Amino acid sequence: MEPSPVKGKPQGRLLVSTTLDAKDELEERLERCVGIVTSLINGLSEREANDALTAHVCKGAQQHEEVCLGLFTLLLTEPAQAQRCYRDLTLVNRDGMNVVLVKINQILMEKFLKLQDVCRSQLVWLVRELVKSGVIGADGVLMTLMKQIAGGDISTKNLWLAENVLDILVEQREWVTKSGMLIAMSVYTYLRLIVDHHGSPTLLALRQKEVDFCIGLLREKFMDCFIIGRDLVRLLQNVARIPEMELLWRDLLHNPQTLSPQFTGILQLLSSRTSRKFLACRLTPDMETKLLFMTSRVRFGQQKRYQDWFQRQYLSTADSQSLRCDLIRYICGVVHPSNEVLSSDILPRWAIIGWLLTTCTVSAESPACSMPADCACAWLTCPRFSLCLLNQSNVAASNAKLALFYDWLFFNPEKDSIMNIEPAILVMHHSMKPHPAITATLLDFMCRIIPNFYPALEVNVRQGIFNSLNFIMEKRVLAHLAPLFDNPKLDRELRSMLRERFPEFCSSPSPPVEVKMEESVSLEMDNHVLDKEDGCYDNTEATFSDDEEELNNKGKKREFRFHPIKEAIIDEPADITPFVDQLDETLREKVLQLQKDSDTETHCEVMQEIVDLILEEDFDSEQMSTLASCLAELFKGHFRGDVLPDEITEESLEESVCKPVCLVFRNLCQMQEDNSGFSVLLDMLAELYQKQPKIGYHLLYYLKASKAAMGKMSLYESFAQATALGDLHTCLMMDMKACQEDDVRLLCYLTPSIYSEFPDETLRSGELLNMIVAVIDSTQLQELMCHVMMGNLVMFRKDSVLNILIQSLDWETFEQYSTWQLFLAHSIPLETIIPILQHLKYKEHPEALSCLLLQLRREKPTEEMVKMVLSRPCHHEDQFTTSILRHWATKHDDVLGEHIKALLIKNNSLPRKRQSLRSSSSKLAQLTLEQILEHMDNLRLNLSNTKHNFFTQTPILQALQHVQASCDEAHKMRFSDLFSLADEFEDSSSKPPKSRRKAPVSSSLRSRKGAAQPASNEEESVSSSASEEEDSKPKAPKRKRKGSSAVGSDSD
Repeated sequence: MEPSPVKGKPQGRLLVSTTLDAKDELEERLERCVGIVTSLINGLSEREANDALTAHVCKGAQQHEEVCLGLFTLLLTEPAQAQRCYRDLTLVNRDGMNVVLVKINQILMEKFLKLQDVCRSQLVWLVRELVKSGVIGADGVLMTLMKQIAGGDISTKNLWLAENVLDILVEQREWVTKSGMLIAMSVYTYLRLIVDHHGSPTLLALRQKEVDFCIGLLREKFMDCFIIGRDLVRLLQNVARIPEMELLWRDLLHNPQTLSPQFTGILQLLSSRTSRKFLACRLTPDMETKLLFMTSRVRFGQQKRYQDWFQRQYLSTADSQSLRCDLIRYICGVVHPSNEVLSSDILPRWAIIGWLLTTCTVSAESPACSMPADCACAWLTCPRFSLCLLNQSNVAASNAKLALFYDWLFFNPEKDSIMNIEPAILVMHHSMKPHPAITATLLDFMCRIIPNFYPALEVNVRQGIFNSLNFIMEKRVLAHLAPLFDNPKLDRELRSMLRERFPEFCSSPSPPVEVKMEESVSLEMDNHVLDKEDGCYDNTEATFSDDEEELNNKGKKREFRFHPIKEAIIDEPADITPFVDQLDETLREKVLQLQKDSDTETHCEVMQEIVDLILEEDFDSEQMSTLASCLAELFKGHFRGDVLPDEITEESLEESVCKPVCLVFRNLCQMQEDNSGFSVLLDMLAELYQKQPKIGYHLLYYLKASKAAMGKMSLYESFAQATALGDLHTCLMMDMKACQEDDVRLLCYLTPSIYSEFPDETLRSGELLNMIVAVIDSTQLQELMCHVMMGNLVMFRKDSVLNILIQSLDWETFEQYSTWQLFLAHSIPLETIIPILQHLKYKEHPEALSCLLLQLRREKPTEEMVKMVLSRPCHHEDQFTTSILRHWATKHDDVLGEHIKALLIKNNSLPRKRQSLRSSSSKLAQLTLEQILEHMDNLRLNLSNTKHNFFTQTPILQALQHVQASCDEAHKMRFSDLFSLADEFEDSSSKPPKSRRKAPVSSSLRSRKGAAQPASNEEESVSSSASEEEDSKPKAPKRKRKGSSAVGSDSD
């Protein structure tokens, strides 16, 4: 099978491209290397060519690399010369082919899809030759090549690649068996591909070769394959009814010692976690890049077009449905977001998995299958199950669920990661309101898989799922599972089955509280708890519309988001039955009284009595958690709606903090920190915080609004340290995020106090600032600016403002403009942040550039400002530098002239090579002489039709004369019009200043005319300057001349 030709208009010999595509940098470099090699061997015999190449590579590392890459490229593009090029390559290379191996890996990871068909065939041939030669590192290249074989793809090209790589592995079997990782990776890859290769005779022939290959390695090198882990069982069960595989399957289940004396049984394999290397190897680099982009850059609510593209590209056919399992396993086992991503509004993993589950399709072309999606058969032993798996389209949903829950079945908290099981529980949690059917299906699957996965291991599977659920609660992914397991939206039979299977998790009425985790078990804020429930998957009715996606005013989204939640829960009565019996008699009476009465004043009185009971020395601290659960349920209505009064007065603020929960805050404020009761109340609040996270920002509001708490804002730090988080910064950011999602007015009200009381936590990064500017409107922005200018609010300080502004470059347009407005309200010198210019690109950062432009317009230029402005790369579409230079030339021409003179002379004194090295050694722009001259020439052209005399200033002309005297001919030619301004200039010591100022009118007019019409050729310029040298008498004043000396010259 040969790959079919690719449609396109090739420009190069290596990559497919169209006439509209820019030339690829890698291809250009490789073609340059080909040119070097060709020039060395052209017209020489083979022996002479080899001697010439050997002599050249001995000159240095650069020459060695050029020759190796040139031969490598010739090998790819000229099949007729491949044998000779490979022979020469093996003879002249001095690094064990390392340069070539690195370049092959780069092409495989970045350019493989763009390779010409001939080059692709030659690349596979080269890998085969490297393997034959036993080159060290060839196994890594072969594994990278295997990664390009896409799952769920039976196109001609993909089958050709799969067959050719398999041929290499079979032909070089002895070499393969020397690498344990290559054995495992090969078995994992081809066990997965077997599932796709069925139907036509061609596919069946390829499948038989794959089966024979896998069977041979599994039987001979089973312990090398054992490192794959539990996913080896998942792949084997997919193909267990192929006759040869069935024999192996039976040995795996019943005669494990026949495979290896060290193998004790299938439980040993299922208890081993699969390395992310194997999970990642079944996604092509392009798939992996797109998926990582969605999980790290795409905001929740804006993912539809990316998912649609991915669906069209990779999941549009019936055969491609088997890829969903690979994607889900990859997301669960490999994509473990950082704390920064977890605490942002980036698309979460559960939303992508929900999308993959809800878009599972059944192809009309596939043969019907009698097995239901949630088959209750024994998964490891049922013949129907394994046979049906060969028709992936019909059981795509079932396979996807198994992939999602696979780490749950034998979960061990000491070995496995919380991140592997987190997506499944969050999919169920977030789907309950908008898509209860999805949650019900997953819960039903979770219950039925326990007895039916493998009856002999039912106890182990039950324990694994129990460990998973217990670990989820322990790490507070969800605080309680009862709202999920005993939800009225589930049918009665399912709820009964859940109570039967998991009675331990069906007794808590407290609302679930989601806190996302990282593997380090550091807790992070989940900003998706309520924000994402109404729009889990983009292909359903719950998605945001296009208009809503484009809105920056998130206050409207908040109103849309919370309205149905209020309707759903406002009438639910508080249920404290599971907890109240665990309290002692006195506390039970008080709690029941709170449940019975509805009067706020009575509640406050009873709450004070409860606080008094807590502070008694004989209070049983073990009741604290139970009491907190009761109070969180009883007072859940206090945490709904707006906290801040519509009209803010002293009376309304005091009235707003007269709630029962505030009694705990008030008692805390009245105590000294060394009082034993102080720590007891903190423990009480910490328990409440675990049940109801809104307690955090309610405490902040109380400390700000209540007269009784005046000057006590530091209590919040003690509270943060008493919580399970134990960290002020994390706790503060979580609480402010919760406040942002619930009440934007309250967020703005708290902002001045938060920034002033906790400067180290708020000013060192842009995290809180981003929360604020993401939701405020123009009125609230203006109010914050007023607070800044009145001295009530400081949102930036000199040591961190530059980093925060750089962070803001990735924010939305309104967020960036708001950030700059708030910055400009501060009295921070512009020099502090002027280095940001080096980070700004005119197409990517128009917001920051426009704000900077307006601010620079008000400033008198300093040398540092001018240096940063001139260090911007020149581009005909980027008018930033020219516009600000023109403004400064109009308002501060003398100051600008001196600064430009200093920069010109300073950069002219540096050697040219040093300048080029300096500019290429850093990603940030560096000022070079060429840049200054380019910007000066643009300014000259911009001023050419005006009466402005900026370029007649002595400092400018002196600097141009200084540069002209020492620069090379290329620069003189390129900037001839600019240098012509200084051609007639003579030092002021030889010309009296008065004679310069007395300019004849006609000469002045000629000069202005000459500025608009620069010299057309070099001969005129030379002629003019020669005639001027002959004339010893002073003519027109030189400072006023703007154009070329060739135009309007007296000698002409």
